[in-house]
Amino acid sequence: MTEERVHGTLDGIVFDERGLAPAVVQDATTGEVLMLAYVDAEALRRTLSTGTTWFWSRSRRTYWNKGATSGNLQRVVEVRYDCDGDALLVLVEPAGPACHTGRRSCFHNTLR
Repeated sequence: MTEERVHGTLDGIVFDERGLAPAVVQDATTGEVLMLAYVDAEALRRTLSTGTTWFWSRSRRTYWNKGATSGNLQRVVEVRYDCDGDALLVLVEPAGPACHTGRRSCFHNTLR
């Protein structure tokens, strides 16, 4: 993606008081929701410029490139944002499981 596109996209995003916005990651082919993570402006820039997902770890207080260690990278197809500009939908082609447990999706638990 070009720098102009990256800059234009960031202008529409509203980050919270911590400088973060939630990012729902969805399989671009199946529509399955894979995970939820958080991005700040830098993580979003990295995602758009590299074509793989980058997030801000709230617990470790550092950036992480999803799959960089495991090989389960997520190739970004498209990044959308909602009508308020305060949440992102990241459509990806996953190279493997999204969840640290080894499951395809982090959303494998059910409330009854």
